[in-house]
Amino acid sequence: MTLNRDSIGLYLELAKARLTGLVALTTAVGFLLACRGDWDLWTLFWTVIGTGLAGGGSNGLNQWRESNLDGQMDRTRMRPLPSGRISPQRAFRFSVALSTLGVGILAAFVNGLTALLGAVTVLLYVLVYTPLKTQTSLCTLVGAVCGAIPPMMGWTGAVGQIESGAWILAAILFVWQIPHFLALAWLYRADYLRGGFRMLPVVDPHGALTCHAVVLYCIALLPVALTLSLVGVTGWLFAVGSVVLGGMFLSLGMRLYRQRTDREARRVFLGSLIYLSLLMALMVADRLAPPLGVAEATGISPFAKIYIDIADSLEGD
Repeated sequence: MTLNRDSIGLYLELAKARLTGLVALTTAVGFLLACRGDWDLWTLFWTVIGTGLAGGGSNGLNQWRESNLDGQMDRTRMRPLPSGRISPQRAFRFSVALSTLGVGILAAFVNGLTALLGAVTVLLYVLVYTPLKTQTSLCTLVGAVCGAIPPMMGWTGAVGQIESGAWILAAILFVWQIPHFLALAWLYRADYLRGGFRMLPVVDPHGALTCHAVVLYCIALLPVALTLSLVGVTGWLFAVGSVVLGGMFLSLGMRLYRQRTDREARRVFLGSLIYLSLLMALMVADRLAPPLGVAEATGISPFAKIYIDIADSLEGD
C-alpha cells in the first residue's frame, strides 16, 4: 500500500487516533501536575509521544485480534481490518512497530520506569483485556486499569518515580472509565451481543446491575477526585470545581438509573467526556495558578492546610 492521504487515514483509524489523543492528553496532565516549578518541554514532548504511540499500537493489536468479531458488529464492521482495507499481516506489523517505537522512545528520552509502565500497559491491554472481553463482564475493570496508567506515566515522566499524586490520578481515570464505558456498552448492547462480547449490559439485559454500577462509580468519583486536593497536588479551585462537576455527572447517572433508555445512556456517555475534559482543565489551571500563600514554604495546598487544622483541633478536644 502506497503512503498517501487515504492510507494514512486507515492507519490512524487502526490506531484509534481519537482514543490515542485522549491517552496523550491524560499523559500531559499527569506530567504537568507532577512538576514542581519549571518543567522541561522536550521531556513532556517525548513522554506524550512515546505514550501515545504505545497506546496506538495497543489499539491496532486489539483490532487485529478481534477483526472477525468486529466484522459481526454494525458499529465496527467498516474498520480497516474487517472491511479488508488493510491486511492482517500489515496491521500486525504496523501495530507491533508502533508499540515498540513508543516504548523505545520512553526508554531513550524519558526514563526506564515510564518505559516499563508503557510496556506493561501494552501487554495488559492486548494479552489480558482483549481475550477477556469474550469471557467475562469483569473485562471492563481490566480495561480501566489500562486507561488509568497513562496519567501515571506522565507523572513518572516528569519526576521519575510513582508518588501519591500519580496513584490518585490513576484512580480518577479508573473510576471515570466505568460509567463512561458502561453507557457506551448500553447503547451498543445488541451489537456486542452479536459480536460475542460479554459486556455487563449484554449479560444484564434489564439494566439493573449496569445502572447501579454507573451510579456507584459516579458517587465514588467525588471523594476520589477530592483526594487530589487533600494531598496537596491541587487546591481550592479544583476542590470546589470537582464537587460541582461530580454532582452534575452524578445527576446524569441518576437519570439513567431511573429511566434506563438509550437517550439517557447517551447523555451519560457525552457527559462523561465533558466531565473529564473540564476536570483535567481544572487540575492544570489550579496546579499552575500562583499560590495563595497559605503554606508556600511547606508546599501544602490551602485545602489540605484547612483539613490538617480541623484534624488538629479535633485531637485537641
